[in-house]
Amino acid sequence: QVQLVESGGGLVQPGGSLRLSCAASGSIFRVYAMDWYRQAPGKQRELVAHISTVGGTNYADSVKGRFTISRDNAKKMVNLQMNSLKPEDTAVYYCHATISPTLGPAYDYWGQGTQVTVSS
Repeated sequence: QVQLVESGGGLVQPGGSLRLSCAASGSIFRVYAMDWYRQAPGKQRELVAHISTVGGTNYADSVKGRFTISRDNAKKMVNLQMNSLKPEDTAVYYCHATISPTLGPAYDYWGQGTQVTVSS
């Protein structure tokens, strides 16, 4: 069974930094695209950053220049370095990945979410 486990959330002051990590585990044949989403109270879940199998990246306009997504294929991990954090970055952050558990179709998997709070 495939699992995504996030770590690294917490409370930080405006202007501070946090690094989120997400590790995929279980029966995995191949990991394709990996992403970070976030959901603030009363708002829809939104895509924050995306990284393809070969390392191509895309970011939401609101985080460009402040957040950096990276992946370690050997460890089946994706990271999100968040700098210059703002109160509006406060949300639950979710890791998402497209994974083939076996030599066959790929499926979407989600982590349990990690809270990021930016406040003085």
